[in-house]
Amino acid sequence: MQTSHLVLSALSVICCSNLFAEDLKPLDPIKEPDRIAWWQLEEKLGPIPKESANWKIGVVEKTLVNEHWRQMQQGYMTPIEGLPNLKVDVQAAQTESDQLGQLNIAENMVTKGYNALCISPISNVNLQPAIDEANAKKLIWINVEDAVIPSAAYFVGSDYRENGMKAARWFIKKRPSGGQVAVIEGQPGSYAAINRTKGFKDAIDAEGKAFKVVASLPGNWDRQQSYDAATNILQRYPDLIGFYCNNDTMALGVVEAVKGAGKLKQIAVIGTDGVPDALLSVKNGELAGTVDAFPALTGEIAKEVAVRLLAGQKLPRVIASAQAMVDQENYSRYTGNPADVKKAIIEDERSAAKN
Repeated sequence: MQTSHLVLSALSVICCSNLFAEDLKPLDPIKEPDRIAWWQLEEKLGPIPKESANWKIGVVEKTLVNEHWRQMQQGYMTPIEGLPNLKVDVQAAQTESDQLGQLNIAENMVTKGYNALCISPISNVNLQPAIDEANAKKLIWINVEDAVIPSAAYFVGSDYRENGMKAARWFIKKRPSGGQVAVIEGQPGSYAAINRTKGFKDAIDAEGKAFKVVASLPGNWDRQQSYDAATNILQRYPDLIGFYCNNDTMALGVVEAVKGAGKLKQIAVIGTDGVPDALLSVKNGELAGTVDAFPALTGEIAKEVAVRLLAGQKLPRVIASAQAMVDQENYSRYTGNPADVKKAIIEDERSAAKN
């Protein structure tokens, strides 16, 4: 039953398009030219509109089992000053593979009178029946992170390819002698996993001539599977000097494997996402670093985008959220008071935009 439902979803992707964006090409957030950085929203569009106190925003996340999505939930639930009655409802599938369960949540939300939806699909097709219903109701919906829905008129998320490139450049800068490195990938077929891995390998190939990617195995976003994959790689490549992991859950599993092999000083592990456990591991000197995607801030940004769209503002198709390479050296810059962290990120991104 689930398989046939998802096959129909895939066919629907091919046959249908967002009613609000009939002329849009299939979305690739990395290549999409119609874009804006999150911190430019207020600069270019003014303060967040305070026109309504009665809007309801429904949020469909992948799962709350993963800390990344729990952090994003916190961001969604952070109040917007001047909109005390704005309602936000966050729901999620039980696991990152529960595609049908996530679809049921989305379909229920479409019928419950929400003014806008923020959705983080497990795959690019599993929520298509709900999207078709939302389009029929002319309901605003925003694709937030991870799997990319080709017909999405709006996407909020970081540049996943840049995530991987930041990790590669950390190795190139911090381990200039080079050596063998490996990748622990996310779920096969995931847009985030594909592009984080590609970004890492592309940067190593182009800029890290002293490095060689000797292994690249899936960890499926799972800590235990990543531990097992890393253990296998460590046995095959005893001279390995580093791992790049597509998310922090997997990175923490890899750290355990590296510790178990007694090679924490030899092998640096870099994760992605910036979840609290990973940041604590960075502080304690075990995880070498993480490409922080600031998931709580991403939730705040997605909610702001929904409010601006509900107020009738015209926004670019892609709103690029924040990211930064965090290690022990700059740990204090990206942790602590959220206002100070935002200021630091904006300073970094302004500087990068000028170069």
